[in-house]
Amino acid sequence: MTQTIAPRVRTLVLLLLAATGLLFAGAGPVSAHAAVTGSAPQQGAVVDKAPTQVSLTFSEKVALSDGSVRVLDPKGKRVDRGDPANLTGTTYAVKLHGGLPDGTYTVTYQVVSEDSHPVAGAYTFSIGAPSQTTVSVSGQTAGGGVVGTLYGFGRYVSYAGFIVMVGGAAFVLACWQRGAGVRALQRLTVAGWLALTAATLGLLLLRGSYTGSGKVGDVFDLDLLGQVLQTKTGAALVSRLLLLAAAALFIAVLFGAYEKREDEEKRDLTFGLAVGGVVVSAGLAASWAMSEHASTGLQAGIAMPVDIIHLLAVAGWLGGLAALLVALYRAPADTPVDALAVRRFSRLAFGSVLALVATGIYQSWRQLGSWTAFTDTRYGQLLLVKIGLVAVLVGIAWVSRRWTGRLAEAVVVKPREGSDPVVDAVADVDTEAEADADADEKEPARAGASGSGSGSAAAGKGAAASGKKGAAGSDKADGESERAAQLARQQAAIDTARRKERRDADPNRFGLRRSVLAEAGVAVVLLAVTTMLTSTEPGRTEEEAKAATSASAADASSAGALTLDMSFDTGGEDGKGVVRVDLDPARVGGNEMHVYVQRPNGRAFDIPEVKVAFTLESQDIGPLPVVPDHITTGHWSASGVQIPMAGEWKVSVTVRTSDIDQTTVSKNAQIG
Repeated sequence: MTQTIAPRVRTLVLLLLAATGLLFAGAGPVSAHAAVTGSAPQQGAVVDKAPTQVSLTFSEKVALSDGSVRVLDPKGKRVDRGDPANLTGTTYAVKLHGGLPDGTYTVTYQVVSEDSHPVAGAYTFSIGAPSQTTVSVSGQTAGGGVVGTLYGFGRYVSYAGFIVMVGGAAFVLACWQRGAGVRALQRLTVAGWLALTAATLGLLLLRGSYTGSGKVGDVFDLDLLGQVLQTKTGAALVSRLLLLAAAALFIAVLFGAYEKREDEEKRDLTFGLAVGGVVVSAGLAASWAMSEHASTGLQAGIAMPVDIIHLLAVAGWLGGLAALLVALYRAPADTPVDALAVRRFSRLAFGSVLALVATGIYQSWRQLGSWTAFTDTRYGQLLLVKIGLVAVLVGIAWVSRRWTGRLAEAVVVKPREGSDPVVDAVADVDTEAEADADADEKEPARAGASGSGSGSAAAGKGAAASGKKGAAGSDKADGESERAAQLARQQAAIDTARRKERRDADPNRFGLRRSVLAEAGVAVVLLAVTTMLTSTEPGRTEEEAKAATSASAADASSAGALTLDMSFDTGGEDGKGVVRVDLDPARVGGNEMHVYVQRPNGRAFDIPEVKVAFTLESQDIGPLPVVPDHITTGHWSASGVQIPMAGEWKVSVTVRTSDIDQTTVSKNAQIG
């Protein structure tokens, strides 16, 4: 039986790792959690006089550093001076040099949103008249590259380490106190502590480069590290390290002094460990709550305690599940996990699920804000996946609960065999050992009875040889002692093998092991999705940014700008979308053109190529081709688009979504 279990475990683990890898492979750079809702000068604006400063307004407060906001002239030279400053609320500005010549200027920004995630972007404005520019911002990303990947992996490891450490200790303390002496559970909990500690140190080193340049060489820059320590996220990571020192002391007591205490002494120590463990665990959970989604936005004072309870419930359920799995597969044959411990964990898991549902409903309402955000935003879509995985996990847990009931029923049916199938195996082995010992004791007696007739002759010969036997007696005793010890070791190995074989042969225990293994597999994928959720822009913020963009477009339209929306379908994968063309001021002469490409749900995305052509068929003019420059995700721009005369122009847009998938859509519009 055990030979068939091991390959299944290895196969399932490989599948889970592959699924987790696919989830991370599908995740792009970190989404922006703060959006630009306004700027001065506005995007694409042409001003007559050079401004003295450039200001940006965000949807929430952001953290700035040297070079967070830069203004570049047409040749790519910086024309801003001094550090950016906060004007009012969420508006930030940087001063400009005086006497700037005419031309197109590029504004780039890279800041850190209040929930700790980097935000980057760029736009252009012109002084006097648009001009050609050598500045390219197509590669402007935040939280991407090798450093971004390492940072994301570190976040996953830190969550996993916290769950395994807290859940493993809770399982031992609340469900199976005999497990404090089980090596496998000790290694599991210590591994969780080591993973969380190593990941926290890694995140602290990566943080400066992650929110700044994104260069691997800046990871060990002490100046950047000093700047990180002054931020909210840096303080949270340092607090986590200090709490991990207290957690190390807790683990040492739990698996050291606690395991060696008698039952009477354990009761008092259990209460102290429970109180201390809850305090340390809540503090560790708070290090996430105080620096991420819960710390900003709507009802932050309520959201942070709710987030702490949510994390503790996840650790109690999934971490305890990992500990139960290890106990079922790796616990020694003479210390098996019993039905009572499994039932205790079942109650703990049920309470954790109730807490998860309650806190999850509140968090979903807070982060989404509307039902449409479930399907129209990436955060909502990931949340639907998470809800589905939780439902699957609860279903498998129900199956595990049934196996637990059957295991308990089997114990009641067999009162002679004790409270566990392994106890019966031990009793049988002990009975066999006693029978063998009785047989060994009877052998000399039978030999003495058969030789009683010739006792006199034997006595005479024995007296004659007594001297020789006395000389060799010592050597013979040593040999018999060594052989007895060897036989005892062999017998102990045989007894252990028998107990393990009989334990694994129990169908109820085997069924429970399989269902718990399946639970753990789904939990691994669930943890990956949860980690992605924490680094994805909340649906409420994304919808607010869309509303602000729509309002800006409406204002531009009312000021004389032309906006055309055209649906396209190239026929390939991800070939459907909407392309928007904004032409400002839509008059004869030079115009500023912006092209936006969005999915049907309104989310911006990139395609390999966008081309625009203008044709005035009534005058046989055109097509006049325009190839806009890529600005940022789903956004292209061109300055100085010349419209030679007024009339009804045909605006054609060619979009290419792959090497072979391409289509052209068009609309007529009055220009001039």
